[in-house]
Parts: sequence; structure tokens; C-alpha cells
Amino acid sequence: MANHQDDEDLELALKMSMQYNPPEAKRSKPIEEPGSGSGESPEAKTRRLQREIMAAAAEKRMLSLPKTPPKPRALASPITVADSCKGIGSGGGLELSPEESNQLFTMVFGNEVSKSILAQWTNQGIRFSPDPETTIGLVQHEGGPCGVLAALQAFVLKYLLYFPDDIGKDSPSLGVKTSKNPYVASHSFSSIPEEAKTRALVRSMCEILFMCGNNNRAVVASFLNSEDLNTNQKDEVMAAGLPIESASDLQKILIFETFTTQSSALSKIEGTITAFQSRVGALLFLISALLSRGLDTVQNDRDDPNLPLVTAPFGHASQEIVNLLLCGEAVPNVFDGRMDFGGGMFLKGISKNVEVGFLTLLESLNFCKVGQNLKSPKWPIWVVGSESHYTVLFALDPAVQEENELELRECQIRRAFDARDQSGGGGFISVEAFHQVVQETNIKLPTEKMNEICAMGFIVWSELWQVILELDRDLGGIKDSSGMMGKKVFDVYHFNGIAKSDINGGVQAMAVEGGTVPMQRPRLTKLNVSVPPKWTPEEYMTCAASSSSDKDSEVNQPKSAQHAPLVDCIRTRWSRATCSWAGDPPSIV
Repeated sequence: MANHQDDEDLELALKMSMQYNPPEAKRSKPIEEPGSGSGESPEAKTRRLQREIMAAAAEKRMLSLPKTPPKPRALASPITVADSCKGIGSGGGLELSPEESNQLFTMVFGNEVSKSILAQWTNQGIRFSPDPETTIGLVQHEGGPCGVLAALQAFVLKYLLYFPDDIGKDSPSLGVKTSKNPYVASHSFSSIPEEAKTRALVRSMCEILFMCGNNNRAVVASFLNSEDLNTNQKDEVMAAGLPIESASDLQKILIFETFTTQSSALSKIEGTITAFQSRVGALLFLISALLSRGLDTVQNDRDDPNLPLVTAPFGHASQEIVNLLLCGEAVPNVFDGRMDFGGGMFLKGISKNVEVGFLTLLESLNFCKVGQNLKSPKWPIWVVGSESHYTVLFALDPAVQEENELELRECQIRRAFDARDQSGGGGFISVEAFHQVVQETNIKLPTEKMNEICAMGFIVWSELWQVILELDRDLGGIKDSSGMMGKKVFDVYHFNGIAKSDINGGVQAMAVEGGTVPMQRPRLTKLNVSVPPKWTPEEYMTCAASSSSDKDSEVNQPKSAQHAPLVDCIRTRWSRATCSWAGDPPSIV
């Protein structure tokens, strides 16, 4: 009788899991707790009951499998090469100890996480969009894990756009090279084969995990006993999902393996990709990244290790999570290097150049300053942050980041200036620091001009740059009387992975029992960007004299015919840029 009931539960769970019914993402307010009275809508109640039935059926199936308890392993201490090879290729794995499980769960969610936040993070797989127009994108159905998906999406685009040959081979070449991409020659992404997208995803995951492990190791977390399932059973269990509500739940269902070669890690990730596509896939990948970095090392990266990495009350991924996946370190800030306040007090930023970068609306609002490491990555791909969501901006041509003579010189001097700016992004340095900048960048100011600029006891960037514009090139400046140092016109694309119905009520729909409903899908927008030439010294001085307000703000923020918050983000990378697009405006929320 019990077996018959189990079969009925599993059959019902499988039917429900095959229905494509993604919930509309909500990030404007916390999700109502299940059973919290009249606040739960009928749709929410139905989704909750479906998840409970599917999870129960999956748990019964998992418990019915033969279980060989893996050996617990402490992650706080370094893992040797010999240890890391144990279990590889044998379907083995190590289990988190109770202490590690508690440390991991508390680090991610804190001590008082709500069920609504847990529901968000245990109902988001890593899957590509089924919509042909957005097929290159990872689709998001729940608010919260967008930081994980956006960072992973950026690396996936790197491989799809700039390493198409590598994702067509069994053994990837990880050297930096650019080749003509046959998939996007016509600016159409729908022609990219499924196998290429999967390979790009696997290689992206592997690269990120090794980056978190200082390029020495990658830890891949997976489900206990998932190796014992055949393909059909694995798909069934992964589709249903597994309940994770406490640290003990993590310990019960998770195992991990450590790899010291990329080939072995790639094989493991490819073999367990179904687990990352499951409803807890985004959380599973975050856990893999944290374990690759090392739990104690992650805490040392942070300015305040007492705060959870998933922020309350909405369950958003913190900047520490995004930075971990972009640069391998869970630092909380986006400026370059670290900011030293003396007395052993300092704030940690991005310490190295990165493959893909980061832009944020908060910089346009003067809440922070993104450093050149994130702003000018190796490839023209950026995670874009707003107050509540992460999306991705990218270009097909790496030349969009090429700089002319004036831009290169400005970037060189600005880097030296920012490296000594201890004002929290205020744009000024001390006289002593200024002398170091002058020496490092080979600026030869006349004595009279040097005394004049140092008279106030501190040096403001906007005033220094005005002096550089007026200084002859043989003295280390760039005097450009024409003011035509490189107008730029190029295209970029913006991808928002959150699944929503078409704003304009598109004709696409999906069939459901009893009729059709509008298809929920991510959004991909093509923008044309025009960046005018740099200001001449005369124009700069005229603008400065006309207003006593922030000069950079006056110079760099013109109004355009088409405007959206994304344009403000783009202007933090390309000053005074104007943008245009067809159709609905790009959305970063």
C-alpha cells in the first residue's frame, strides 16, 4: 500500500514538474510566508503545494536508494593534491561536517532567514531561456539569485562570443585569443547550437570555481547519491527539487569533491550538470564557489563577516557574492585595491584585472565609485547592478574598449590618482600623494603651476585634469586644440534574465490546459551608443565657470532623446554617451 502511494506521489510530482509555469518575479516587497493568512494568493498557494508534493516525492525516492555514507572532511584546512584525488572517477565524494554545514548556512543566510527567502534560493535552476530570441540567456523565475545568474551569464557570453572554437572541442584551450564567431555573424543568437551553450556553461562554471580557488583547486558540490541514479531517475529527482531549510538539510543532501586539474573538474561538472539545472542549481553553484574559496578565507575577504551574504528582507545576492564570482574574492567594495584609513583600518576592493566587469546605477547617483579593474575588463561584458537586480551588458566587438591617445593618457593618470584617493571616491588627494602621481606618470609641471595647484593643501581631480589638458605633450600633458580626439559609435546589447510577460502584449504565447497565456521570457535589447569627442580645454573651462556645482556631473551627464536608467550606467563607462534603441526601453529591474 505504501509503495502504491509513493508511486502516485511521484507520478503527480513528475506531471507538475513538466508544466512550464514560472512564477512572476517580485522584488518590490517580501514574499508572503506560506500559511500567513489571507495574504497568500491562490496562485501562490498552488505553487507552494506543488513544491511540497514534488519535494516529498523526491525525498522518498532518494531515501529508497542504497546509501553509502561518505567520509566527513574539514574544509577549513588546506586540501592536498593526494586528498583531492580521492573519489574522483569512482562516484565518491566527501560530506560536510555538522560544523561546516552550520558555518556555511549561517554565512549565506544568517541566523534568522525567512522561509520566503529560502524558497527563492531553492527554486532557481541554471537553465537557458527556451525563447528563440533570448536563447543565449539564463532565465530567472525567482527574485534573489540574480547576482549568481548574472555573473555566470557574463562568463557564458565570453565563451559564446569570443571563444567559439573552444566550446566546440572536448578539451578547451583556455589561452586568450580572439576568433571570428560563426554564431553571431548576422547578430542573431538563435542559431547557437544547444551543445555549444552547454559547453560554454560548463567551462564558465569551471573557470569561476578555479578562480575562487586561486587557480589551484575547484570544489564541486553535488547531491548525495546522485551518482547512483540512472539518467531518468536523476532527471526526476532534480526536477522535483530538494527541501533546504536548515544547516542540517545541507549536510544530509550535499557532498563535494575537490579537483586540481581543469580537465577533471570539467568532466565532473558536465557529468552533474543536471544538478545545477535543478531547482537548487543557483544555490548549489554558489556553495561550490564558497567551498572553492574556503569558508574561512571568504570571511577574511569581507569587511563585516557577521552579515549574511544573502541580504534581508528581499533575499538579494550581496555585492560580496557578485565580486566572488567576478574576481574570485568575496570583497564588498567595487573600487580598485584597498582604502587604508590608518591604524590598521582599511576597506577591501578589487585587487586585479578581471575577465568580465561590473557597472552600477549607484555610481551615477554618487553612492560609490567603480574602479578601472571592473570598469575596463579584458572582454566588453559587464554585470549591471541596480538597487534590486543584476543584469548584463555586452558588446560583440572588443574594439569598443579601445582607447585613443587622450583616453589612454587620462586612464593612466586617473589610475595613479585613484590609487591614492583616500576620500571614499570624493575625487581629491593630498599634496604628498600628488607628488607621487606626478613622478609615476611623468608629468612635468612648471614650478609656478605646481605651486598654484598645491596651494589649497589638496588636489581635486577635475582641476588636475584641466591642467593636463592645457599642458603640452612634451611635458606629459595632452594639449588638443582641435578637440576631436575620437568620437565613437558602436552597438551594445543588454540582457535581463528575469522572466516577464511582454510589455506590449506580444503575440507569443504558450499552451496550457484550458487555453493559452502570454509567454514569460527574458528581455534582450540592442542599443546604439554614440560617444562624442573629449571636451577641449576651452569648453571645459567655460562649463566650469558657468556653474559652481560638480563639474564632472555637469560635463558628463547630458540629456538624450531616449533615456533609461541603463543609460546612466553606460555613462559611468563612456562619459557623455547617448543611446538609442527600438521598442521597449531596456530595464535593469
